[in-house]
Amino acid sequence: MTLLLQSKREITKFQIMVEIAAHQPNVRQSEVAQALGITPQAVSEYLKELMNRGFVYSDGRVRYKVTAKGIEWITENAFSLRRYTRFILDEVVSQVAVWTAIADEPLQAGAKVFLHMQSGLLYASRTHETGATGKVITDVPKGKDVGVTNLKGIIELPDVKIVVGKIPRVHHGGSTAVNYQLLKKLAEDKNFIVAIGVESLIALKNIKIDADAMFGAKDAVVEAAWHGVSSFAVCVDDELHLLLKRLETEGLEYELHDLKI
Repeated sequence: MTLLLQSKREITKFQIMVEIAAHQPNVRQSEVAQALGITPQAVSEYLKELMNRGFVYSDGRVRYKVTAKGIEWITENAFSLRRYTRFILDEVVSQVAVWTAIADEPLQAGAKVFLHMQSGLLYASRTHETGATGKVITDVPKGKDVGVTNLKGIIELPDVKIVVGKIPRVHHGGSTAVNYQLLKKLAEDKNFIVAIGVESLIALKNIKIDADAMFGAKDAVVEAAWHGVSSFAVCVDDELHLLLKRLETEGLEYELHDLKI
């Protein structure tokens, strides 16, 4: 375990240093105390120690700044925490966590399996070799759910394509003002289609397509992408900015089409 986590006082000092570094030079003791949920008196005591160690400087006007020596201490501990976090995720969680997969063929308890994603679902197989492996915890026939532990490697996801089609609200024509030729083309071969807005739902129904999701559709597009599933989102224009903002926040690329005629 990193030395920082062995002392509650050191953890608090580290948090105080981070707060000062993030908001310097105009940061006050009361603001740090509020951010960390401790008393201003406690912050004052810790600051005296940090200044004595040369980690923090004060200009005498109740304003604080982290010194070069303090930045070095923050960086050293931050890297130590990152290494410890990586150890937890790679060596601990992966050992005790149980992942749910679908058996590609009959499997026996303790068997080493390869893991792969297919249509957004995790599959376990002895013959479909991939860079991710694990061990099944029970005997299971083909096509049934099975627990997998000791996950090693990276589960590869297929390339994801997100297509967004914008249609107008009802007061601007709604489903009657949609380029249906383009809508049909964009919807071709799409495994996951969502509708955002009633106008979008009706537009899809007009080309004999039932949306896979309407409620929570923005989240559904993101969730599908993280499972390697491409999607087509038909969205009314005044909801579009929320959808695009969500995709951009998650770092997901998209292709936008205007479906209004």
